Amino acid sequence: MSRVTITYENHIAHVCLTRSDKMNAVDQDMIDAIIAAGQEVAASDARVVVLSGEGKGFCAGIDITGLSGMIGKDPAELLMPRTHGDGTTNQWQEVAMIWARLEVPVIAALHGVCFGAGMQLALGADIRIAHPDTKLAVMEMKWGIVPDMGGMVLLPRLVRTDVLRRLTYTAEQIAAPQAENWGLVTELSETPLERAMELATVIAGKSPSAIKAAKALIAVAETADDATVLDAESRAQSDLIGKPHQMEVIAAEFGKRPAVFK
Repeated sequence: MSRVTITYENHIAHVCLTRSDKMNAVDQDMIDAIIAAGQEVAASDARVVVLSGEGKGFCAGIDITGLSGMIGKDPAELLMPRTHGDGTTNQWQEVAMIWARLEVPVIAALHGVCFGAGMQLALGADIRIAHPDTKLAVMEMKWGIVPDMGGMVLLPRLVRTDVLRRLTYTAEQIAAPQAENWGLVTELSETPLERAMELATVIAGKSPSAIKAAKALIAVAETADDATVLDAESRAQSDLIGKPHQMEVIAAEFGKRPAVFK
């Protein structure tokens, strides 16, 4: 049974988790499907991605029955090999990090529950839009483990250290308004998927090369020293100014029409 569907329209890739009977809980098939979806989208002409979940929730986390398959095996042999992401991630980490590495922006539309693995998947997105009733949790401590699907790369970029520690130590469920206040959620919407698509449409209408350059530049800006960031700014800008996409933006502005990019 398919775990993920991908549809393309107007340069927007909609990636939807489709295991609604299990609240889109992540099993091995889902891991494989999410990674494959990321690889497919990366090779497509999509300019922006929307991630969503079918049914009553975005994702309830890891299918805990799948953890039983690890009993009796050496966890290090399963977790330590860097099998994905050009040797930077294991398969579990790749579920979130493939979206963080994607050249184009990713928007996650959240509803119902967003727990554990689902939370880390959502963290791989650039933007998170949640229904006000959504519950979110860094759930791993409930099972005596720690976030290990990219959460410790992505969470510290969004929240203060005390919030990070509280979420990680307690595994408590928090409501979307609190998550927005803490920086986990970008905005609230009664119709998160519709709102995500609206925002994706806006982004898809911008210069594709400038959007990719902006995402790459932001990634540098989040981690590098000032001199490196300033150099990256100049390099990115010099690659954009006067090029076809930028000239089309100018022509469209003066012509009071939508830009058309080739």
